[in-house]
Amino acid sequence: MTQMKIQIVSRTCIKPSSPTPHNLKTFKLSLLDQLSPAIHGNMTFFFLADDAATTDPDLEFSRKSQLLQESLSDTLTRFYPLAGRLLDASTIDCNDSGGFFIEAQCDSPLSDFLSKPNFETLDQFLPTTDPQTMELSKGSMWLIKFTKFSCGGTTISVSLTHKIADIAALLTLLKSWTEACRGLREPTLPDFTGSSLLPPREIPGMSGSLNIAGDNFIARRFVISASKIAELKEKVISMTGREQYYPSRVELVLAKLWKCAAAVVKSKTGSFKPTALFQAVNLRGRMDPPLPDTVFGNFVWPFAVFVEEESDLELHKLVQSMRETKNDFLNNKANKFRGEGGFSALMEALKERAEIFRNRKELVVYKCSSWCKFPLYETDFGWGKPAWMTSINKLVSNTISLQDTTDGAVEVLMTLDEEEMSIFERHEELLEFVSVNPSIDV
Repeated sequence: MTQMKIQIVSRTCIKPSSPTPHNLKTFKLSLLDQLSPAIHGNMTFFFLADDAATTDPDLEFSRKSQLLQESLSDTLTRFYPLAGRLLDASTIDCNDSGGFFIEAQCDSPLSDFLSKPNFETLDQFLPTTDPQTMELSKGSMWLIKFTKFSCGGTTISVSLTHKIADIAALLTLLKSWTEACRGLREPTLPDFTGSSLLPPREIPGMSGSLNIAGDNFIARRFVISASKIAELKEKVISMTGREQYYPSRVELVLAKLWKCAAAVVKSKTGSFKPTALFQAVNLRGRMDPPLPDTVFGNFVWPFAVFVEEESDLELHKLVQSMRETKNDFLNNKANKFRGEGGFSALMEALKERAEIFRNRKELVVYKCSSWCKFPLYETDFGWGKPAWMTSINKLVSNTISLQDTTDGAVEVLMTLDEEEMSIFERHEELLEFVSVNPSIDV
């Protein structure tokens, strides 16, 4: 297959359609926002060509682009902090500077890319990989890149700062934007009460991010079908001898991936290494009383599962450990991350994490985010739901991201260092259950 060529056509600064009122010019971040890294996460949606796009691709692309930009400008009046700039560690200056909307064209049809998704090519769909765009958009909270394929199909790549948004917040933004784009009179409104629930504090030098460095790491995509997940479930139930025990899809998939990754480390180093898996939890529904889904900001925190002995890498033991540790976190810690006691609870959690890394020098750490059950495939700007969506992480190694597919499978995006990935993607036990980067069925 020849290399796809993607050319930027235009870069436009998008500002709110109405100025932010004076009393809203200063926006305070929550404590969890403070602890989040000031990096941009990304999400790319792929849309097939509709009849109008097939008839006149250029005209239809122009129409859609105009609609996206106008509705985005309206959306920024509701999500006004995203049009501002970070003033300090806990404050956004809501100065209506806006963000950037980039138009681009690809010389190949969308089917060429979906037949074998290439993560090097995927980089080109992101707004953050273009030096000129990044120079123009310095300090922007968000960037959008809208790309047209030769067939009339399109991608929309959203790049949003993690400093103010987790995956649930991104979904609230997408829901409101797509509703505006489709012409709904009253789009979804965000709830900006995060700083009142968990006020910011002075915490010099404190970081909540898990920076797992990797100089030469590789991203790969794997898919585990619904039938293979069912096989794993039956296996785990039979090993526990408890028919009433129903492990979740996320637990099963993570247990299999983690077990295989630990085996790869052993084959690389010659001995078993203690290992930990950090799993991010959306705290909104875990609070008492629960917070609305529309609370904007970062409301996630990871809990850690440890394996100290190689014998504990059996699939059913991993699943049980994940379930027990998660239940303990939800029952005894999650609800403490708010109000007057929130600061103390978070500082204690950070202290515990620091102790983990201080006392376990050989610990091999993996970090997981699950987007399963999030309605990402409901993202409809008015020309249909996406044929595929994905995110690419090239910032840290040893990460695992999970998301649903439209047919009940689970899709995995995983990063490892180059040597480990070359072993992992050929691991016999793994290949019994996963497909490596299969074509996207459309």
